[in-house]
Amino acid sequence: MQRPVGKTTPVSQPRRRSRLLAAEERDGFLFILPWLIGFVVFTAGPMLTSLVMAFLDWEIVRPPAWAGLKNLERLVVDPLFRLSLYNTAYFVFFSVPLYLVAALLAALAMNQPLRGIRIYRVAYYLPSQVPAVASALLWLWIFNPTFGLANGLLRLLDIPAQMWLQDPTQSKPVLIFMGLWSIGGTMVIFLAGLQGIPVHLHEAASLDGAGTWQRFRYVTLPMVTPVIFFNLVIGIIGAFQSGFTQTYIMTGGGPSNSTLLTILYIYRNGFEFFRMGYASALSWSLFLIIVVFTALQFRASQTWVYYEGGVR
Repeated sequence: MQRPVGKTTPVSQPRRRSRLLAAEERDGFLFILPWLIGFVVFTAGPMLTSLVMAFLDWEIVRPPAWAGLKNLERLVVDPLFRLSLYNTAYFVFFSVPLYLVAALLAALAMNQPLRGIRIYRVAYYLPSQVPAVASALLWLWIFNPTFGLANGLLRLLDIPAQMWLQDPTQSKPVLIFMGLWSIGGTMVIFLAGLQGIPVHLHEAASLDGAGTWQRFRYVTLPMVTPVIFFNLVIGIIGAFQSGFTQTYIMTGGGPSNSTLLTILYIYRNGFEFFRMGYASALSWSLFLIIVVFTALQFRASQTWVYYEGGVR
C-alpha cells in the first residue's frame, strides 16, 4: 500500500527517551562509583564497626568479648569523661562566637574597594592553610614561659611574665586565642556572602538616609544570616572535634587535665590504653552530642535566618 504524501511514520519517542535516561543513569553511577566505594570502605564501614565495638570489651592485646552496656555504664561514672566534656563545652561556647565575629569583621574589611585588596585577602587567608603541626609548634614557641615572644612583649610593657599553657586557669583561653590564627576559611565564606548582596539594596537604603551602621544592621546582616547559620553549624561541629593536634603536641591534656578535650580522651583510651571498646563508646557519645546540637540549631534557625524569597 502506498504511503500518503506528506506524512511520516511516527517514531517511538518514549522508548528512545527511556534508553537515553538509562544510559545517563548508568554513566552517572559509574562516575560516582569511586566515591561510593571510598565512602563504604573508609567511612560507613568503620562507623558501623565502631558501633559494634562500643558493646565489646576489647583491649587489643586479648580477644574481644561481648560486654553489653558495660562501656556505657562506665562512661556515665567516668570523672575524666565529664571533665573532658566540660573542657570541650568551654572551648565550643567561647571559641565559636569569637571566631564568627572575627571572621565577619575581617570579611567586611576585605570587601572594601581598596587598591591591593586581593593581597590583603590572601594574607588573611594563608594562615588557615598552615599545617596544624607547624602551627602548634609555632604557638608553643610564642607562649613559652621562659623565652617566648608573648612574655617578651609583656616585659617590654613592664607586665609580669605569665605561664600561659602551663597555667590551668590560662590554658583554655590561650587555646581559644590561638584559633583566631585560622579564621581565613570562614572569612572567605563570609566574603562570598557579602559580595552576593544586591548593590541596589544598599543604594536604596542610602537614598532613604541610612548611615553605615543602619545599612549594616538592616541590609547586610539580614542578607548574610544564611551564611552565618552555615558557618555556625560547621563551626560547632568542627569545634567539638578540633583541638586534638594542638593539645596533643602542646599540652598533652595538661596542666591538671585543663586541656583534656573529649577528642584527645578518645585517642588516649583507644591508642594509649588500648581500650578500643570504651573508646568507641566515647566516640559515639560525642557523635550523638553533635547531632543534638545540630538539630537544635536547625530548629532555632527558623526564627532568625532570612532566606530571600521566604524559602527555608
